[in-house]
Amino acid sequence: MTETLLYLLAGSLGLYLGGEWLVSGGSRLSLRFGVSPLIIGLTVVALGTSSPELAVSLRAALGGSSEIALGNVVGSNICNIALILGLAAVVRPITIQSRLIRHDVPIMLACCALIPILLVNGKVGRLDGVVLALSLIGYIGFNLWDARMESREVQDEYRDALSRRPPKLVLSIVLIVAGLFALTYGARYFVDGAVSLGKALGFSESFIALTVVALGTSLPELAASVIASARGQGDIAVGNVVGSNIFNVLAVLGLTAIVTPIGIGGITRPDLGFMVLLSVALLGLVITGRRLSRLEGWLLLGVYFGYMIWRGINL
Repeated sequence: MTETLLYLLAGSLGLYLGGEWLVSGGSRLSLRFGVSPLIIGLTVVALGTSSPELAVSLRAALGGSSEIALGNVVGSNICNIALILGLAAVVRPITIQSRLIRHDVPIMLACCALIPILLVNGKVGRLDGVVLALSLIGYIGFNLWDARMESREVQDEYRDALSRRPPKLVLSIVLIVAGLFALTYGARYFVDGAVSLGKALGFSESFIALTVVALGTSLPELAASVIASARGQGDIAVGNVVGSNIFNVLAVLGLTAIVTPIGIGGITRPDLGFMVLLSVALLGLVITGRRLSRLEGWLLLGVYFGYMIWRGINL
């Protein structure tokens, strides 16, 4: 058990540092070449904070643990909305200004609703993965086009959050390489530890994926969103979560399915339905109030822990 916990700890640290370094290096490199900070936030940062999910899902799927690959995506999306946005709103109420986020939330909802549809036959096949990957390219292209319409205020918000110093090319490259290295080995240790923990405690791989693995791979989103919220950068906090959820479905699930088909395993329809319902709830909060209050943050946290308790009882 001690060795298993050490694997999880080492893996979590590798995933966290790898995600942070990859985001920082990618952001610095993009800024150096004059790419819009808003575009970086909605693409490079969102993809970077989803890189632990991609590393873990690929590692798990190639190792024959498809339940972890799918459960990681579903669990991370649930964690991002209920736990991370809940914590961010409790730290400081979140005001949403960006028109892009109000576009992206419906896209996120559509992506989450697509997963149960793809799993009608019990698996996400290679052709499904290709469709998801092509949709990812279309989503990035849409953001590149639409970001030009965003206000200067939001652009400045992303610029302040991403880089406060002139980025150096060598440091950017070093951070990217170090991030990829940390993610690769972090994913290996984390998956091995999670599988061993599940077997030792008698839990299914799907339950471990929805809880331990999902929380571990969401560490970069947690850090980025809570810090952004504390600084009053609500668009960063929400955009990071929404963008990450979209990338989890289109990039993580899509690319993993291309490598090897993903079975539904122990992931239940209620798990998928809960993820979709949370997406609907976030859409309602964004459209109606354009603001997440502390009360709504506490409600999201209560919903998350309630789901965790229910899932633990219904193993």
